[in-house]
Amino acid sequence: MKANYITDFDQWKREFSFSAPVQVRFSETDMFGHVNNTVPIAYFEFARIEYMKELGLMQRWLKGDGELFPVIADMQVDYTQQVYFDEMLDVFVKIASVGRSSIDIHYWVVNAKGETCFTGRGAMVQISKATGKGHPWTAEEKELFENKQLISSEN
Repeated sequence: MKANYITDFDQWKREFSFSAPVQVRFSETDMFGHVNNTVPIAYFEFARIEYMKELGLMQRWLKGDGELFPVIADMQVDYTQQVYFDEMLDVFVKIASVGRSSIDIHYWVVNAKGETCFTGRGAMVQISKATGKGHPWTAEEKELFENKQLISSEN
């Protein structure tokens, strides 16, 4: 594993506690029968949204009168193994670091045999609708990201 955001792979993968299952659809494969290289980003998005729902943040962002929304600032995918139609994958998500208005999110995708298929990382920024600029995380949100504790979806 040579991804520049992973220093110790065994330690890195032990830090994941959340995953979302994905089954590879036929429409996600290319003429060789394996997953198209653009598809892992969609898997990352799906798992990230499920994770943010678990944290209770997605519900806040989706409120019609909400002032804030998340934006993906960058995305990196590292491909380690081919994946084929109908395979079952687990897409793991974790917050690697927390900034003033951004978080660095890491992804680890494994197949049913537990083999690593993709890894990745991306920055997500919380944006203010009023200013169009990054909006700082609250102390509660920072604690949530740093401690990986779930909050009520009613918040």
